Amino acid sequence: MNRQLSEIGAVPITTSIIESMYPELKSADKKVIWLEKNGYLIRLKRGLYVVNPKHTGKTLSSELIANHLYTPSYVSMSSALRYYGLIPEAVYTHQSMTIKHSRSFETPIGLYDYKQISKKAFSVGIRSEHKGDFAFLIASPEKALCDLIANSSMVNLRYKKDVEIYLEQDIRMDIDEFFKFDTNILEDYIKVGKKTESITTLLKFLRQ
Repeated sequence: MNRQLSEIGAVPITTSIIESMYPELKSADKKVIWLEKNGYLIRLKRGLYVVNPKHTGKTLSSELIANHLYTPSYVSMSSALRYYGLIPEAVYTHQSMTIKHSRSFETPIGLYDYKQISKKAFSVGIRSEHKGDFAFLIASPEKALCDLIANSSMVNLRYKKDVEIYLEQDIRMDIDEFFKFDTNILEDYIKVGKKTESITTLLKFLRQ
C-alpha cells in the first residue's frame, strides 16, 4: 500500500487531500475509486474517507470521525458519558452536538447522530481530548449530561427526587462521580441552554 496513505492513519481525509498526494494523476477521482474498491479507503460520505485500519494497523476513533463528518460539532450526550465511563451501557449511535441543522449519517463505521445547539451554548463546557497522535472535541461530563437532558423529550426534572431517579435508574450514572461535577459549567449552561428548569433542579441536587 502507498506509504503516504498509510501514514495518514486514523484521521479522516477528503478527496482533495488524496488528490494532492497524487499530483502525477490527471484524474484523482479514479484513484479514489480504485482505493475504495480495493479496500484501502472506507467512504464515510461523499468526499470524506478514512484509511482502512486493516492496512494501517491503527484503530479508528469514532470521536474523531464524528468531529470531521459534520462540522462544527463535538461529541456529547450518552456517547461522551460512556467515553468517560460514567454510564455502564454501550452506546451504539455516536451522538454529537452541532450549530448546524440536526442530521444523521449512516456509515460503514456506524450511525452518527447530530442535534442542533445554539451558538451561545455550543462553546460551554467543551474540551479538546488528546488520544494518541490526534485530538477531538468532546463535551465535558457536565455538558454531556446537560445536552442529554435538554434533548430527551420525556425528561422533566421538577424536583430533586426526579433527578435522583433519572441518574440512578434511567441512565445509571456513577453517582459518586456526579457529585464531583463542576457547578460552574451547569451555571453557564443554564444561562444559554435549553431545559433550564430541569438543569436548575439538577444543579440544586448537585449542591445538596
